[in-house]
Amino acid sequence: MNVSDKQTAVPQFKYMVSGDSISKGVVYDEARSKYVILEENYVSLLQGNLKGALRNTARFGNTLLKGFGNLKRDVLKEKPDVVLIEYGGNDCDFHWEEIMNNPEAEHNPKTDFTAFEKMLLDMIDFLKSQGIMPILMSLPPLDADSYFKWVSGNNPASEVNILKWLGSITKIYWWQERYNSTIIKVAESTRTKIIDVRGAFLQQPDFTKFICRDGIHPNKEGHRIIFDKVLDFIRSSEPQLLVDSTGQAAHSH
Repeated sequence: MNVSDKQTAVPQFKYMVSGDSISKGVVYDEARSKYVILEENYVSLLQGNLKGALRNTARFGNTLLKGFGNLKRDVLKEKPDVVLIEYGGNDCDFHWEEIMNNPEAEHNPKTDFTAFEKMLLDMIDFLKSQGIMPILMSLPPLDADSYFKWVSGNNPASEVNILKWLGSITKIYWWQERYNSTIIKVAESTRTKIIDVRGAFLQQPDFTKFICRDGIHPNKEGHRIIFDKVLDFIRSSEPQLLVDSTGQAAHSH
């Protein structure tokens, strides 16, 4: 067997990331006061460590409903081996402007809580029926105080109206926590692998240092935390997917 034959003998896998702006690598650039895509985001950092090609289909503003529609199409076309799933941040979010304008009315999140759970179950079921390994990710925690300021545009009148509807700022945190606990519940009930991204942030003495000024997007150092956590998970759970230091296939145990 010559060298080129040996290289082609290394098994290659296809990976897909399905998610929202966090997986897209979106961060808030304070110097330019706008959202930009961080080049060293967790997905691009992963690229060189995995055997095979990684396709990032995450989109800014993606909810599970939007993402699932696209995922079905992408999966049937690309036939990946592994899909990393990162949703919930937009799903649990509200239309804050409508709340500001009418705090007395009833307001619903972008994805209803029970619909979120059902859709996540459907997504896992769909991937497994295609012979694909789904891997879920828990949500990075949000910084409720910063997020509250962000959605109210630092406007005192807006803050008053939002609080009138919300009750307390901490409610933002536990509302997102509910969606996160659903992701964990779905992982357990379907016996699907899950990467505890949230835990990795909460282990830090002050996780808010790793979140952008908007209170919700991990910053550059936050992406490094996600990358380290995902890599640790793959190393312990699916080592056959990693290339070793020589760039050759890591032997599976």
